[in-house]
Amino acid sequence: MNTRRAWLVWGIGVLAYMAAVTQRTSFGVAGIAATERFEASASVLSVFTVVQLLVYALLQVPVGVMVDRYGPRLLIAAGAALMFAGQFQLAAAETIGGGITGRLLVGAGDALTFISVLRLVPAWFSGPRVPMLTQWTGIIGQLGQVLSAVPFAMLLQRSGWSSAFISASALSLLALVLVAALVRNRPPAAEAPVPMPLRQTGSSLLAAWRHPGTRLGLWTHFTIQFPGTVFVMMWGYPYLVSAEGVQPSTASALMTVFVIVSILCGPWLGSWVARHPLRRSTMVLLIAGAMSAAWIAVLLQPGPAPLWLLTVLVAMLAVGGPGSMIGFDFARTYNPASRLGTATGIVNVGGFFASLVSMYLIGLVLDLLLASGFSGGDLYELTSFRMAMAVQLAVLLAGAVGVLTTRGKVRRAMAADGLRLPPLREALARERARRRQARLGTD
Repeated sequence: MNTRRAWLVWGIGVLAYMAAVTQRTSFGVAGIAATERFEASASVLSVFTVVQLLVYALLQVPVGVMVDRYGPRLLIAAGAALMFAGQFQLAAAETIGGGITGRLLVGAGDALTFISVLRLVPAWFSGPRVPMLTQWTGIIGQLGQVLSAVPFAMLLQRSGWSSAFISASALSLLALVLVAALVRNRPPAAEAPVPMPLRQTGSSLLAAWRHPGTRLGLWTHFTIQFPGTVFVMMWGYPYLVSAEGVQPSTASALMTVFVIVSILCGPWLGSWVARHPLRRSTMVLLIAGAMSAAWIAVLLQPGPAPLWLLTVLVAMLAVGGPGSMIGFDFARTYNPASRLGTATGIVNVGGFFASLVSMYLIGLVLDLLLASGFSGGDLYELTSFRMAMAVQLAVLLAGAVGVLTTRGKVRRAMAADGLRLPPLREALARERARRRQARLGTD
């Protein structure tokens, strides 16, 4: 463990996840082109991504069980193969049914990847590297959004639909070859875990779900992961270009800002959680509040929002990606290693379920406003689009209520075990005192 081989295995796993993020987010950049190619309404267009995310969400728990039983290598390779096939299918599709089939395959392959890559980390590394590399897995993987927002978008504009999606599929083919050749489930000298008997799978799943810490992780992921996912996977690019009047190059730059902010704030969030493990849910609620405030500020603008405000919105949404990783930390904290994959799968359902609900509702509201004549015949008219995007505020509120409810159950269980949670001001004062002591020691 912690060897050069470990870093190589992790690096290839992260590459496979980055390829998955590229395939996941490519359709969001292609939304306007897809409207023309498939002659689809907003609600029908949203079905492409809703189907993708529905498959992803439904497979999370089965994938968690499978990775516990069969190991991550097989699942990562299978995921890359499915995404290659899905993007190739989408490149050739000329009907709505053919396009949806491609996104279904992409969603299935994407579902197999992230949990499996996360499972490589504790198998190949030990000690404090594990939580930090968990954060870095998510952070580096988000570079796939840059690949879809910049080179993929440029290729789509210059070479057309088929060339762009075939080129994107090649990245998953590369990941498949590297995983098959170089990734292994564990170091050669490590003892293989005994697979859980199938009859115990149901009881393991039930035990993971019953623990309020797992459900707190699910609501954490539900609440702060979906706003960024909705923005980069489906409605952000059309909203910026067609409603706010932003140039396509500027919209691509804002998508790149999303990734940069995620990379910059991820390590800080990881270190903050390490210093304040009993305050993780407080950070989750603060992030949810910041995202809500940014959306409200944009939605209440009398006309097109200024670029600086749109940049603030994108930055706040970007924090939700690394912030949602706190949900997986809850799963790791409150579950034994034997059911960690299962618990991680449960947590990962949250954000993607919230995303698919939000995406579909936004498309439905856009179509209803168009049919009513409110938007004046323009599907992506600014006021109509803002009214549709406001749906996310209700989902954010539901998630915050879920976090508060399950946090109360976790804290009551902690109190029953004799663990006292000090007031927040006391914890912050202790942190300031520690920093002062560290400065005095340095001087």
